[in-house]
Amino acid sequence: MVLKIGSLELRSPVVLAPMAGVTNVAFRLLCREQELQRTGTVSGLYVCEMVTARALVERNEKTLKMTTFAPEENPRSLQLYTTDPRYTYEAAKMIVDEDIADHIDMNFGCPVPKVTRRGGGSALPYKRRLFGNIVAAAVKATEGTEVPVTVKFRIGIDEEHHTHLDAGRIAVDEGAQAVALHARTAAQRYSGTARWEEITRLKEHLVHTGIPVLGNGDIFGPADARRMMDQTGCDGVVVGRGCLGRPWLFAELSAELRGEDIPAEPTLGEVCQIIQRHTELLAAHDGEQRACRDIRKHIGWYLRGFPVGGEFRAALAKVTSLEELSKIVHPWEDSTALARDADGARGRQGSPGKVALPEGWLDDPEDDTVPEGAEIENSGG
Repeated sequence: MVLKIGSLELRSPVVLAPMAGVTNVAFRLLCREQELQRTGTVSGLYVCEMVTARALVERNEKTLKMTTFAPEENPRSLQLYTTDPRYTYEAAKMIVDEDIADHIDMNFGCPVPKVTRRGGGSALPYKRRLFGNIVAAAVKATEGTEVPVTVKFRIGIDEEHHTHLDAGRIAVDEGAQAVALHARTAAQRYSGTARWEEITRLKEHLVHTGIPVLGNGDIFGPADARRMMDQTGCDGVVVGRGCLGRPWLFAELSAELRGEDIPAEPTLGEVCQIIQRHTELLAAHDGEQRACRDIRKHIGWYLRGFPVGGEFRAALAKVTSLEELSKIVHPWEDSTALARDADGARGRQGSPGKVALPEGWLDDPEDDTVPEGAEIENSGG
């Protein structure tokens, strides 16, 4: 099953969603390695952490480091957070001129209060003209190139303010080559159940355009991906929290959607090896000390459902060196135990709540004024 996004042709319709502090070069490489080892091919799209357009243009050191791609990453996919057409154009032009990435995705789905209260993220598509101006700016900057622009958004702000159908239409009219819908409102955040019927509505709304519609929300295993595509008619799936501690998930999803045998779930011994490999990749990018701190947040996700005691988990959560890590996992490296009940939601679920918005934000959806102070200071969310 092939997914075409502009000039890009993917051998499976599976996309890794950007996640702050997770989808760095180490994790992306690990996902690619797992897919290659388990299926014999790398077929999906692995997107880097979200970077802020203004920070990129101003060459913020942290932001530039986050745009690092390994030589074997192809295609290179970068997601921009933006609220201003001017910075959007400059950032997209920079990406093209300096050959930073092969694909630009734009994030209008972030529900975090510090973002929405300034008019960014999932608050922004409510301002239809501003939203269109931003998409148009990115498309203009990539004209004449093979770098496609895509857009990700949510159902809307809340139940009274759905924006996804307008956002999809506007994005396509302005030249976006694909759209992705996280099937929750900003008010839902990550709680409850994703409303896949809204993916169906968006696909039906845009079917005449021929532009791919991707679905996002509650994909935790191969059966979920198949069910979403069958139920909604979407052209591909975007996977975020479901892959936390499961970099091998993309091999399973791709195999399922290509009609191939699904690779077996890894044993505890294999997961121990994957944890070590993940830490090694982090160390190559950020140094050993920082890598050992960073891997700690992944340990609970990796070991979910495995019959290991609290002592083992606690030791891994305090690891300070690659040598120490190797010693801790060594006794478990031959374990053939399998995880139990490891599917389901991962990461923070949060609870639904009122969306923080700038004062008067809902007064005029046609107002294209750039919200003041909406550019977040740092990349990554």
